[in-house]
Amino acid sequence: MAAERTTWVLVDGENIDATLGGSILGRRPQPDERPRWDRILTYLADEWNQETRGLFFLNASTNLPMSFVQALLAMGYQPVPLSGDADEKVVDIAIQRTLRALQERGGDVVLLSHDGDFVDDLGRLADGRRLAVLAFEEFRNAGFAQIPGIHFFDLEYDAGAFDAQLPRVRIIPIEEFDPLQFLR
Repeated sequence: MAAERTTWVLVDGENIDATLGGSILGRRPQPDERPRWDRILTYLADEWNQETRGLFFLNASTNLPMSFVQALLAMGYQPVPLSGDADEKVVDIAIQRTLRALQERGGDVVLLSHDGDFVDDLGRLADGRRLAVLAFEEFRNAGFAQIPGIHFFDLEYDAGAFDAQLPRVRIIPIEEFDPLQFLR
């Protein structure tokens, strides 16, 4: 690994969970349908050949799921439990503040979210560092595509973050098309 560079991995867990449950599955995910968060850090470390530092933002306004926090710590993430008033989007506020703080620091940035609220702040980091959004491609906010040089990674297809195949309809690049997948 290149010791001089770091990839900051900012996880909007609420957004990923809501997209998975509400838009893809239409129900609460089963255990094997949940992301394997450790694979994300490993995938990104391998992809960009450098250290990853994961910050996992959690809304802890009503409770703090300690077993999940312990699991995140064991996987190498720094949990960021937040609280606020019911009308405050505490996770969004914290990620936006973190993106702004990263303007004064080095390192590359990968955001795990579909949320367009982060487009402007992530775009301000397009100063030569590597930037990426890792999410479900079909639900990613189109505004991210306007950021110069941004990379896109799919949570399931690129990062391999799931044990079970999700029921997604994927646009298939013609060079990857295998008709036998459809002739079963």
